[in-house]
Amino acid sequence: MKYVVVSGGVISGIGKGVIASSTGLLFKTLGLRVTSIKIDPYMNIDAGTMSPLEHGECFVLNDGGEVDLDLGNYERYLNITLTRNHNITTGKIYSQVIEKERKGDYLGKTVQVVPHLTNAIQEWIERVAKIPVDDTGLEPEVCIIELGGTVGDIESAPFVEALRQFQFRVGTENFALIHVSLVPVIHGEQKTKPTQAAIKDLRSLGLTPDMIACRCQDVLEVATIEKIGMFCHVGPQQVIAVHDVNSTYHVPLLLKQQKMMKYLTKKLAIGDIDATALARGEELLTRWKHLTTSHDKSFETVTIALVGKYTHLKDSYLSVIKSLEHASMRCNRRLTIEWVESTNLEEETKRTNLSEYHKAWHYVCQADGILVPGGFGNRGIEGMIAAAKYARENDIPYLGVCLGLQIAVIEFARNVLGKTGTTSMEFDPSLSEEEATVVYMPDVDQVKLGGTMRLGIHPTKFVADTKWSKLRKLYGGADAVYERHRHRYEVNPLLIDEIEAKGLKFIGKDETEKRMEMIELKDHKFFTGTQYHPEYLSKVLDPSRPFLGLVAAASGILEAVLERDDLNYKGDF
Repeated sequence: MKYVVVSGGVISGIGKGVIASSTGLLFKTLGLRVTSIKIDPYMNIDAGTMSPLEHGECFVLNDGGEVDLDLGNYERYLNITLTRNHNITTGKIYSQVIEKERKGDYLGKTVQVVPHLTNAIQEWIERVAKIPVDDTGLEPEVCIIELGGTVGDIESAPFVEALRQFQFRVGTENFALIHVSLVPVIHGEQKTKPTQAAIKDLRSLGLTPDMIACRCQDVLEVATIEKIGMFCHVGPQQVIAVHDVNSTYHVPLLLKQQKMMKYLTKKLAIGDIDATALARGEELLTRWKHLTTSHDKSFETVTIALVGKYTHLKDSYLSVIKSLEHASMRCNRRLTIEWVESTNLEEETKRTNLSEYHKAWHYVCQADGILVPGGFGNRGIEGMIAAAKYARENDIPYLGVCLGLQIAVIEFARNVLGKTGTTSMEFDPSLSEEEATVVYMPDVDQVKLGGTMRLGIHPTKFVADTKWSKLRKLYGGADAVYERHRHRYEVNPLLIDEIEAKGLKFIGKDETEKRMEMIELKDHKFFTGTQYHPEYLSKVLDPSRPFLGLVAAASGILEAVLERDDLNYKGDF
């Protein structure tokens, strides 16, 4: 097993996740099997109870693990299926060590950060790295480890020490370290001092970088590369310039262009690779190049209004953004996302801030399609309902994801069924089950919030007589689909017959056929909703089908997309 660690210095949010994913992709283009592990130094057990506005999106895995959004990057780039154990947090490690201490597993020893905690971290990495993550079912050959946060932070110290020991545990020929740093431009001059200081901190902790990936606005000057190499004790070929590009999908090609893999394969002593695997890797590289070049040549645009409640931090909807990007690339369109804070669509904002109200409605009205993503809490709900009403009445393509499906059903119940004031029990707990359109699922814990929702992958069966459904056609006419879920509420089963009688069809249900999973309006350009989160399974070369439908309908090419013969295609990287 070869281990490649990606760490970061100077500032957080520097792009470690994209560089780690891109490095993994380049190993895959060599025909190697790749897995990924993300280390997060926070004390939380997982990302499930963290606010999207504080930490970005919570990504959900097949096994129901609620993890850091970077694991979504790994899955999208590498076409792999990770587990909750591929996300290591301080909370998880301390819980494991304390539990072992309570059982007496340390035989009366004084339990310390070194060696007990650091050993636990190393054992966790070695164990999880061997888990098969792709469709071959074989043990991976390369493990990319991303160390979250910034080197030097007090909370990441045990992990840095564990990795220092780990390089000798696995052998230096099986361990490489890429340190991501920042080269700012001040008065037109590229400054290397922040990178020098970051590498000095790293070396003082016992880790020596094999490569330095420098984030910068423009291409690094030769003099800058030579200066970084000289003061950071690496060769110029070990300094990689990761400048701003058209999209993050260009980053793997940028790294390849600078001969990153030539150095890493030599450092890690990667020998001859099986001819079949090598051919598969070359095919992946060809497809990736074709995707990025064809996207660069596209000129037609498609505008999607994303009506959400966490729009102040775009990372709150990272998987949604990526799914829209994947779909727009498949449709050969340049994507424009108009960010609409749902509270700005409400009557209260009209009274308090008229300009924001009109600006928000301008974005909604001029968009080619409307998307209402997931969320929790009652803030901004009336604005989302107003957007769904506008889409339904004006034949504007609409996709509701999780909460977005519930919003569409509440709007329909209010304005078509005449149930004025009906809403979800989440927003008004005083409602009786007969009054609410959306209710608590009976099998969900209503007190403990951490890890108690309906999580992970579950089947959704298309009901009989839904051959007409555009959503079903997008799934290649399948009888059932497997998608990932994260919700605590469901559409009230008592209202189903009444809603369907008025034209809003529940085209997909869960395995028990009691829980509503998909909705669609029959005589509408594209008005659908899913209780599951299709964005979690979208891949760069295999876009999520509901998102593909929204973008295609918004681009006016849905019929052409439905006639394509590759809708049964599943990306095989």
